[in-house]
Amino acid sequence: MDLALALVGDDHGDDIALRVAQMLVMYVQRPGGQSQFSAALSLPAGNRTDISELRRWIAAHLTDDLSVAALARHLAVTPRHLARLFHAEVGITPGEFVERTRVEHARRLLERTDLTTERVAAESGLGSVETLHRVFRTRLGTTPREYRQRFAASHR
Repeated sequence: MDLALALVGDDHGDDIALRVAQMLVMYVQRPGGQSQFSAALSLPAGNRTDISELRRWIAAHLTDDLSVAALARHLAVTPRHLARLFHAEVGITPGEFVERTRVEHARRLLERTDLTTERVAAESGLGSVETLHRVFRTRLGTTPREYRQRFAASHR
């Protein structure tokens, strides 16, 4: 796929190659070892409606307190029970899911808007530019600025 996208880029330009890559939910010439980053697409759907509902609620409330204790209160269970249920259903901890979802939202904001990194950090629920930089370095191996330069949509 990377080669095909490179050929599209050579023939039709980087903007078209980027749009094709975004439609395919993949990255143009991903660095070695870099995986897909869609929190929604990379995790099992699960069978429990309460956990599915919680996952949707998390995505809609990224700037709220999404600690395990707060999520457990939302679901009316103990934090320990929530952690067990969530891990059994989704395969990761609630905290891991929250961070993945926040990073995914930050990526979309960087791709599709001109918001400052301060606003991206705030609107994605990551809080600070320092946290935004840390999670981008850890999870994506790049900085928010480098990410935006590489993946920003051409319509901006």
